[in-house]
Amino acid sequence: MAAAFSIQTMGGHAIEAKLASLARAFGDLTPLMETFGGILETQTSERFEAETAPDGSRWKPSLRARQDGGKTLTDRTTLRGSIHSIPSRLSVEIGTNLVYAGVHQGGAKIRAKTSAGLRFQLPGGLGWRRVMEVEIPARPFLGLSTDNGEELLEEAEAYALDAMGGEA
Repeated sequence: MAAAFSIQTMGGHAIEAKLASLARAFGDLTPLMETFGGILETQTSERFEAETAPDGSRWKPSLRARQDGGKTLTDRTTLRGSIHSIPSRLSVEIGTNLVYAGVHQGGAKIRAKTSAGLRFQLPGGLGWRRVMEVEIPARPFLGLSTDNGEELLEEAEAYALDAMGGEA
């Protein structure tokens, strides 16, 4: 079973307009979309390093990071390392195939299915805990910040200039 979610960016109209113009002029934008994919993968990876959402807000630190040190969402780097892009003629998708990514992106409440509750080990050898529900806060890592959008616009303009032979 696969999990899917979609993010729409605010303020992306300038990028959409530029891409529509480039598509009319040049048709297949796969090379530009490959570049965009690389940029978006890098920007997303940098969010894991900075522990911030696309809007610049800090992620709520995880219990493990608070008690054992390290960074939130990067204990084993599986999620961070799974980020990839898929370019096409007119768009690029960025994301992960990990089922639990949506939980971290948007947050979730996990409720016990039985009266036995949920049982999990506490970090740092503090024992075990049983609860009826756990709330995982949203820690958005996918998305487009204003600075990210500006970088993509600059890349689109450079692509257009290069495609026209360097003429303005």
